Amino acid sequence: MAPALSRIGRRRAARIALAGCAALALLAWWLLPLRDEPPPRGTMTFSTGVPTGVYSLYGKLLKERMAEDLPEVDVRLRASEGSVQNLQRLVSGQADFTIAAADAVAAYEDVNPGDAASLRACARLYDDYMQLVVDRGSDIGSARDLRGKRVAIGQPGSGVSLITHRLLRAAGLDADEDITAVRVGIDKMPAMLREGRIDAFFWSGGLPTTAVADLADDFPVRLVQLGDLVDELHRQGRDTWQYRSALMPADAYPRVQRGQPVKTIAVANLLVTTDRTDPGLTEAITRTVIDSRDEIGRDVHAAQLVDLRTAVFTDPLDLHEGASRYYRSVKS
Repeated sequence: MAPALSRIGRRRAARIALAGCAALALLAWWLLPLRDEPPPRGTMTFSTGVPTGVYSLYGKLLKERMAEDLPEVDVRLRASEGSVQNLQRLVSGQADFTIAAADAVAAYEDVNPGDAASLRACARLYDDYMQLVVDRGSDIGSARDLRGKRVAIGQPGSGVSLITHRLLRAAGLDADEDITAVRVGIDKMPAMLREGRIDAFFWSGGLPTTAVADLADDFPVRLVQLGDLVDELHRQGRDTWQYRSALMPADAYPRVQRGQPVKTIAVANLLVTTDRTDPGLTEAITRTVIDSRDEIGRDVHAAQLVDLRTAVFTDPLDLHEGASRYYRSVKS
């Protein structure tokens, strides 16, 4: 029996030794940098949004931070109509990174499954809130009251236009028949409402959106609730599941809301690139996005909601290899 026991003991000792080696290897992986690569360099194009929108401001502030973190990368910002055009630019190679709303990504995947296969996410950023803005004295109390009205619904290549068409459908309205649709962006909507050329406008953006806040400073406006449309919106199909019920905080637009929250819908924004983008550059940019949350958040309040714990939830897109590398590196 002694030799058999001895063999069992040796095998057990071997297993313990192997386990110890594995533990040491894991510890080494934890403590040491994942890679030792030269810093990224070259030119990178970032497609943003309309000049007075949150995408545009976020892009400008991110460029400033990247100038510090990635001094050898020349970041070029390019204005766009919004999420839909941003995705088209990524796929066609006209841009390297962009911001796009999750619902626009899902819709793009449905219509262009081949092209969309190259899309990858770096991070979930912040939520866009749908805002229906009217003159304070308007008789419009819900989206259903827009029948026969002149309504700005966003430019054709924008995420605003995509959501607005769905919301109108949920309200029993057709954008081409039941309203006078004005296809302009947030850069023109406030002036048109102030001048009486439209009765209402839809906007989807982070809170607060500067253009809406500036309008409220010198023109009496009101936010119309959209919370009653959520269930009907979800019945339209899988792509609309990206929307969730939300409350616009009472302090988003203090002059407008007068201490009252507003029921609406929200959708997540994603930082998006393609599988062609260099992993080292993607890792570095993802790090800058997460690390610059507080600094950018001083000007883009929505950016304060960027959170390392939720940034990896980028449905409907998979994470880019470089972004995954970053999240592994911070061990969270």
